Amino acid sequence: MSRFVDRVVLHLAAGDGGRGCASVHREKFKPLGGPDGGNGGSGGSVILEVDPQVHTLLDFHFRPHAKAGRGGQGEGSNRSGAKGEDLILKVPNGTVVFDDSGEMLVDLTGNGTRFVAAEGGKGGLGNASLVSRARKAPGFALLGEPGEQRDLVLELKSVADVGLVGYPSAGKSSLISVLSAAKPKIADYPFTTLVPNLGVVTAGNDTFTIADVPGLIPGASEGRGLGLDFLRHIERCAVLAHVVDCAALESDRDPISDVEALENELASYTSVLAEDNGLGDLAARPRIVVLNKTDIPEGKEMAEMVRAHFEERGWPVYDVSAVAHLGLDELRFGLFKMVDEYRRTQPAPEPARTIIRPKAQGGPEFEILKDPDHAGAFIVKGDKPRRWINQTDFDNDEAVGYLGDRLARLGVEDALLKAGAVEGSDVTIGDVTFEWEPSTPAGVDLRRTGRGTDVRLESSERIGAAERKFQRGVRRGLIDPDEETLE
Repeated sequence: MSRFVDRVVLHLAAGDGGRGCASVHREKFKPLGGPDGGNGGSGGSVILEVDPQVHTLLDFHFRPHAKAGRGGQGEGSNRSGAKGEDLILKVPNGTVVFDDSGEMLVDLTGNGTRFVAAEGGKGGLGNASLVSRARKAPGFALLGEPGEQRDLVLELKSVADVGLVGYPSAGKSSLISVLSAAKPKIADYPFTTLVPNLGVVTAGNDTFTIADVPGLIPGASEGRGLGLDFLRHIERCAVLAHVVDCAALESDRDPISDVEALENELASYTSVLAEDNGLGDLAARPRIVVLNKTDIPEGKEMAEMVRAHFEERGWPVYDVSAVAHLGLDELRFGLFKMVDEYRRTQPAPEPARTIIRPKAQGGPEFEILKDPDHAGAFIVKGDKPRRWINQTDFDNDEAVGYLGDRLARLGVEDALLKAGAVEGSDVTIGDVTFEWEPSTPAGVDLRRTGRGTDVRLESSERIGAAERKFQRGVRRGLIDPDEETLE
C-alpha cells in the first residue's frame, strides 16, 4: 500500500572543492619552466527542484541523507580539476523548506522552481594562480573548501483549488471519488481517511483540483486528532467547501453547530499562521456549503431546515448525495465559478527565476573576541579568515607562511595586539587553535630558501642548510638570485 508523507527531515552535504596542484613545468633543456599547477574543481551543490511528476515526500522519508559530488583535484600543465556534479532532488509543487531552527527559507511553487539547499565548496588555487612578486614560484597550493552541510525540514502543502473540510464521516472522500477520478478509501467509521486526497474535477471544458482534509475536529488547531498535520493542506486553497452530514445519527450534533465549530478551528489556525510565517488568511477565503446525504428523507428534511442559516451568511448552498449522484453537476459548475472568480482577483504568478542575494558589504571583515572559556585566549570571527584556514595545508610551511601574510594584510595581527594578545596567547580561527607569535614578521617580502619552506618557521640549522643550497644554485647558474628558488 502506498504511503503519503508530507513532512521529512533532510541531512544534506554539498561536495567538497578539489585541492589545487603544486607543480613545476619541466621539459628537455628547460628544467625550471615555472609553476603550472591547475586549480581544483568546485564541489557540486544540492538543489531542490519542483517536479510535476512528484506528489509526495515519500522518497526522502526512506533516504533522508543526500550528498553531491566533490570537485576534482588540479593537475600539472595548468589543468583544472573537474567540477563536482550537482545533486538535484525532485520535490512536489507546494513544498516549503525550513532550516533546523524553524525559519522558513523558501516556498517552492511552480514547476521548475529551484532552490540551492547546500552550496558546494570552492576549489583550491593551484600554484600557477598564486604567483606574485614576492612568490614567483610557490611551492604549495590551496586546499579545496568543504561543502556546506545542512539539516532542512521539508513540508508539503497541497496546491488545490478547492479544499473539502468537515467532520469525520461527513462524506468528503465519497464526494471526491464521484467528482473526480480519485479512489480514496471509503468506510463508515471515523478517521477512515488518514491522508489528504487530491482529485481533478472537470466542469465542461474547464478543470480544477480538489482536496479533502482529514481529521478536522474541534481542537485540531491545537493538535487534537490528526490536527496540524493536515490543516496546512488547506492554506493554498482558493475555496473552502464545508461538507455537512445531514443524516448524522449523533444526537448532540447538527449541521449548524458542526460548521461553527470548524470555523472556530480555521480561525484559530489562521492566528497560528500569522504568528509563525504569515501564510494566508483563511477567514478571507470564499466559502461554500455542501449538504450531503440528502437522498435520505431525514437528511433532506434537515437540509431544508438549515439552508436559510447558511444563505444569510452569503454562502452558496448545494444539496447533494455522493451515493445517489444527486446534485453533482450543479456543484461542479458552482465550484468552478467560485474558483475562477478567485483566480481573477489574484496577481499573475511570476515566472520561476533565480534570485541572487549578495551579502551586505561595508561591514568589518573580521572581529576579535575574547574566549569566554579560556582566560587570555582569543577568537577571530569572520568569513575570510575562516575560509583561509580551510584552504591552508598545515603540513607545508610555505602555505602556513602565506596564511600569515594574508591575515597580516587583513589587519588581524594588529587587531590582536590592540585586543591585548601577548606572545603565546591561544588564538582560534575556525577549527584551528595556535599560539600567537607577534615577533614573527608577517606580510613582508622574505627571500624563500626552498620550495614548501618559510624562513620564519624554520629552525636555525634548517635555515642554514637551505641557504647553502640556495647559494650553490646561484653559483651553478640554476637560480636567479633576484628570484625565488624552485629547488
